[in-house]
Amino acid sequence: MLTIQNLYLYPIKSLGAVSVTEAIVEEKGFRYDRRYMLVDPTGQFITQRSNHHMALIDVAIADTTLRVWHRARPENALELPVTAPEPTGLMPVNIWDSHGVQAVTVSDAADRWFSEALGLPCRLVYMPETTRRPIDTDYAQNDEAVSFADGYPYLFIGQASLNHLNQQLDEPLSMARFRPSIVVSGSGPNEEDTWAHIRIGDVDFYGVKPCARCVLTTIDPATGEKGKEPLKTLATYRQWKHKILFGQNVLVSPGTTGTVRVGQSINVVSRQEPWLSPPVPVPPVL
Repeated sequence: MLTIQNLYLYPIKSLGAVSVTEAIVEEKGFRYDRRYMLVDPTGQFITQRSNHHMALIDVAIADTTLRVWHRARPENALELPVTAPEPTGLMPVNIWDSHGVQAVTVSDAADRWFSEALGLPCRLVYMPETTRRPIDTDYAQNDEAVSFADGYPYLFIGQASLNHLNQQLDEPLSMARFRPSIVVSGSGPNEEDTWAHIRIGDVDFYGVKPCARCVLTTIDPATGEKGKEPLKTLATYRQWKHKILFGQNVLVSPGTTGTVRVGQSINVVSRQEPWLSPPVPVPPVL
């Protein structure tokens, strides 16, 4: 039986994850997921790819408040509204191929806090409900939109996929490296590649493409230090057209709402041909 093992929100793009027991499904992603983002003074998005220090900033949700702190200075916390902060102005921002995405600036205090924490000038912006950022038209089914996530509103990864990878590494890695929305138990290694239509309760999800992984996965979320894994090992069996694939990008149709919960069963309604062959079992160490 396939079930939801873990659910994660990332309220501020590229900062710490928030583990939750239930989440509200919306078209752009889980409610509260990646609605905030850090940008440089020109509006260009900032992530751990260019600033590894972001891995050390944690986020927690308490009722209607986000609490943000640097792991080295937990007493100096920033508090933000979970949703819809009072805007101080409008700011077009750029994220990958999405240019001029309409965002609102949050506060001078938030800008100062993050600039000091990261050691570079930056601004905190928020995506209002009125902003619509379309996903890649090559993979859209009904003109779906996404939040400030890289490209798609949801990312499914099977725990078995990580277990299979860890069997090949000298030191096992945590799922935190891959920043999934939903972690699935009960599947085979990389089985999520084949999921075309997934139903959880009364919510329908649609798998559109495997997720191409970048150097962010090589940054240790516990230390902010960069290494070679997991990309070095994944490249030996998860490479497709010079891209390294791990996890499945997933979307929902516009207007979809619902709640998913840890422990809930997952029904794969239909499947598709995987982009890569199933992994070869790793022999046990004798």
